[in-house]
Order: sequence, then structure tokens, then C-alpha cells
Amino acid sequence: MGVKNSSWESEFTDRLNRHYDEMKWLYEELYNGDLHAFAYFCEMLHTYYAQRKPELRQWDQAREEVPDWYTGNEMLGMLMYTNCFAGTLQGVREHLDYIQECGVNYVHLMPLLQSPKGRSDGGYAVSDFRKVEPELGTMEDLSALADDCHARGMSVCLDFVMNHTSEDHEWARRAKAGEKEYQDRYFFFDDWSIPNEFEKTVPQVFPQTAPGNFTWCEEAGKVVMTTFYPYQWDLNYRNPTVFNDMTANMLNLCNNGVDIIRLDAVPYIWKTLGTSCRNLPEVHTLVRIMRMACEIVCPGTLLLGEVVMEPSKVVPYFGTVEKPECHMLYNVTTMASTWHTVATKDVRLLKHQLETVFALPKQYTFLNYLRCHDDIGWGLDYQYLSQFGIEEVAHKKFLNDYLRGVWYGSDSRGELYNDDPRLGDARLCGTTASLCGIEAAEYEQNADKLKRAITLDIMLHAFLFTQSGIPVLYSGDEIGQLNDYSYHKDPLKADDSRYLHRGNFNWDEAALRNDTSTRQGILFHALRKLEEIRASYDVFDSAADTWVVETWNDHILGIGRYYNGLKMIALFNFSEFDQTAWINEDETYYDMLTGQKRPAKAVGVPACSFAWLLTSFRSDDNPVVSVKEDALERERRRKTGKRQ
Repeated sequence: MGVKNSSWESEFTDRLNRHYDEMKWLYEELYNGDLHAFAYFCEMLHTYYAQRKPELRQWDQAREEVPDWYTGNEMLGMLMYTNCFAGTLQGVREHLDYIQECGVNYVHLMPLLQSPKGRSDGGYAVSDFRKVEPELGTMEDLSALADDCHARGMSVCLDFVMNHTSEDHEWARRAKAGEKEYQDRYFFFDDWSIPNEFEKTVPQVFPQTAPGNFTWCEEAGKVVMTTFYPYQWDLNYRNPTVFNDMTANMLNLCNNGVDIIRLDAVPYIWKTLGTSCRNLPEVHTLVRIMRMACEIVCPGTLLLGEVVMEPSKVVPYFGTVEKPECHMLYNVTTMASTWHTVATKDVRLLKHQLETVFALPKQYTFLNYLRCHDDIGWGLDYQYLSQFGIEEVAHKKFLNDYLRGVWYGSDSRGELYNDDPRLGDARLCGTTASLCGIEAAEYEQNADKLKRAITLDIMLHAFLFTQSGIPVLYSGDEIGQLNDYSYHKDPLKADDSRYLHRGNFNWDEAALRNDTSTRQGILFHALRKLEEIRASYDVFDSAADTWVVETWNDHILGIGRYYNGLKMIALFNFSEFDQTAWINEDETYYDMLTGQKRPAKAVGVPACSFAWLLTSFRSDDNPVVSVKEDALERERRRKTGKRQ
């Protein structure tokens, strides 16, 4: 069965009919057979298809021909706040040469839509989904930036805050004024009876800084649901008007050139009394419909799900291979397990985590990262750790003490976030460089410490690039940017320690990136070399077979990769001392950084360092030398901005 409308273009009709039966069934199941709302939804999809400019349609068609275009080994992301990086969207445009010099082809702009000052949670309380924050620019500036990025073969990612709006949003203002139509777009209650029932089963997100899940709205004389902060009002997706209009807001961003939509706080978007209001089945129905909406209107678009939970809760957001939901998800547990390993020097938990990831279908694409704009939460596998006598609360305290530099001998420098002494559940903030010890070493002017800290920083990035999926750098990590303590003096930021690692990008330090006698130059060129190697060898492709290599040393993590006749062994030493990986591989291996022959037998790995070893089953030639010309050609293409 399909739908026909003589005024609709054949391309749109073909795409719609491809999904129509499933989409109609899911929509009617969710909204009690509301055919009128569904008909409006389909008309809305056509409206945004018709508004899509020719350049974006060509982008869509090219990506439809290669639907797995984002899963190879050439994608590299960079995450940034527009105001911190370059002041405005126009400023970002002016610095695209620098971004391209970093090897980046995926630019993630943190929230930039209009939000009220002092009540925005870093831009996550949107008051107008159709306007950019005026101090950053306009929607036209966003579109122009996207055009420039596309001309260079770069994709643009933007957060879509779908769980809630600001209390200053037009819907909220009209709800405050008593208009029932708009109160029905949120969760309003005449008294505290039902909210109190919700509180019995719904966990608190910020128990210290924003306790509870509801707020009294004086203007309306009612209670409103506010899961995150009192100024962020939860949207009621049980109302089809909310889903229709929010999907339209998302598609409007796509039509302004956004290629990757980051679905913020997606597990929270459906609420049911008597549940945790997290990860409910209806959430997956909504995301599946949004996936189909994108494939109909703008099939060049990817959905990135922000699901910061344990693996068992994260993986379902991929959907199934036959009925996919998100294209990509954050590999948050590997990130947290990595910093656990930095503190403990013991790789067993990280091995356990990676074995879980490596067992997943290769079609599942993770976004991998060391640091981002957010805190590090210690959602580790404590059931696994318990076999080693590790207790959750005490272990979280150790990790936080170590990474703050409170633990004796630690050179890490971080700060606690949202500390809850009662539960012992604090999280942690800090830049990659400061957590690696670079800040402490420079403060002490200790050259040996600095060398070891820089080596650790590079090793962690090598581990990041070894994982399947898309690696994303946090802006500033490429030059080892340190913590910014100035937020303590800003009354709008002082209560949120996440601003510790959200400092302004230091362009004076970036100017040192070609001076390899500096920390900035050492890191910049080391990361560029790793990125170029990764882009040159298809053994890093997400389609590669991956496995954990047993090193018989709890300080050294081993990862194996195999693809198209190339086999790689990667070894990462998390210890502060030189260690040996007790492996015994028969093939002839070569060091991917030097091109020199290096047997994969009892491999010595220096303190806080790594080894990338490669062998080829294609021929007896040195595989590192044989791809050198290909690598040079790739670099030439990158510098000239030509898409491959």
C-alpha cells in the first residue's frame, strides 16, 4: 500500500511509499489512530522536502548511492562551542582552513539556538528553534557556514534539544498565560498529587544542583515537569502536535545545511507514571519515525543519539539492521573505562568493555571520544569489578581523587561535578591534557613529567583512533589546551564545573603548532601523523574484524584488527613504567609509525606509550612503504579540499 498525491514530486513519493506502511502503523499505534495528525505529518514532510535547496538534494543523492559513507576510516570530527572557538559563526567560517589543517571533516557545533542568558544550561534550554543566538549570528550565517563546509567535503553536526524547551519559549509563555492548548504541550498538574507519584519512581538527574523533577509555575498556578532544570520544561510527546512540530524544527535545521542531528537526552522523551521515565518502548518508536522522516526528506542526514547510559541501555538505540533508529551513538562507557584505566593502570575492565563492543554488528557505528563538553560519569561495570574486590562508592572516590590530583603521586588536574556526598556519586571535569598531567608538569617546570604526560596524551589518542567508528576531538585537544579556572569568577558559570574544560580556544597557543619544541607542536604533529595513518590504511575501516589481543600483562591493552588482507596489532601501555606485551605472532610485522620491521613477539612498550604493528597477507612487501604514495595523494586531496 502507498500514498499518492498528484502534486507531489515522484522522488518524494517514492521515498514516502518506501516507508509509508510502517510509519503509518507506528504513528497510529502511538497516537491512538489519529489519522488527521498523521496526514498533517505527511504534508509537513513534503513541505520541507520542497524547501530543500538543490545543493542539499545533490548531497542527499550522492549519499543515497553510498549509504555507509560515514563508516570508513577517513572521518574525523571536532567538537566546539562557536563562541569559544571563534566568537561567531562567521568567525568559524574564517577559521575553516585551520579546521581542515587538523584533518577534520566533521564539525560539531555545540548548541547555538536562541536561549535565555543565565538560564540556558549551556544552550540546552532553547527559547526559539528557528533562531540562532544573536551574539553568534543568524540562521543565514549557519546555512552559509554549512555551504562552505560542504564545499570542503565537511559535514556539520548540531544538537537538537528535543526533550524540553526553555520556559521562555513561545509555547511555555502561552502556557503560563493559561492557554490550555499550550499547557497540553507540557506536563501540567493542578496540585502535587500526581507529581509526587512520579517522584517515587523517577530518578533525579541533578540531585544537588536541581533536585526533583517538578517545579511550581507561579504564573499558571500549576506544577510543571522539569526533569533537568526548573527553567527547562519537559515536552509531552503523547501529544502528536508536539511530535509534528518538533520534527518540523529538526527538518528546518537540516534544510539549513545541518548533516548530523545530535538527539539530546533522547532516552527521556516519553513519560509514563509508575516507571523511571527512561528508555521506554515509545521512545524507540519516536526515534524510528524520525529516522524514516529524514530518509524521506533529507536522506543525507545522520541521527546521533545522546544516550549516556550503560551498554545494555545504549545499544537498543541503534534499532535493528532491518529497522534502524540512530545511525550513530556515543561510546560513553569506553570513554569512562579509559579514564578508569588511566587511574588504575589496570586494563582488565577496558578489555571487558571492548569485548562487548567488538561483539556487536559492524553496522553499528559508535562515535568515540576521550573528552567532550560534558563531565565524566563513572557508569562502569561494577558487577565485573566486584570480582577483584572493588566496591562502587569507594572506587568512584578513588577515581575522582586520582584524577583531581588528590591521590598521592597523581599529576592529573580535574574538578568534581555535581558532588553528592550522601551517595558518593560525583562526576569529574577537566581537559584531556590536564587530566594527563601536562598542566601539573608545566606548572612545576618538570621536563621529565611533561614528556611522560605528553606521551600519555598521544597514546590515548592512538587508542581513540584504533577503535572502529568515528573519532571526535574536543576543540583544543589537538594543541593540549589546559583547564580554564576563570569560570570561578563568572557568576553565571561558577556553579557549573564543566566550564573548567569549556574555556576559549587559545589562538596564541595554536600559533605554536608548527614549533615542535613546544607542547602544542609536539601534540599537533603527533596527532596529525596518527590521523593520516588511520586515513591511509583500510584496516581501520569499521568493516574490519576486531578482537582483544591477550598480552599477558594487565598494564598493556592489546587490540587486533583485520581487513582486506591487512592485520594490525595495537598495544597500549597504561603503566608509568616500561612493560612487555607477551604476544607471539608468527607473521612479519612492521611499525606503522617508522616503517621498520618489528617482530610481534615479546614486544617492549615504553611507559605510557603504544605500538601500531602491521602485516600484510596480500604480498611479502612492506605494507607501510607500499601505501606511502596513496597516503601522499590523500594528503594532497585533503589540502585542496577535494572530496574522495
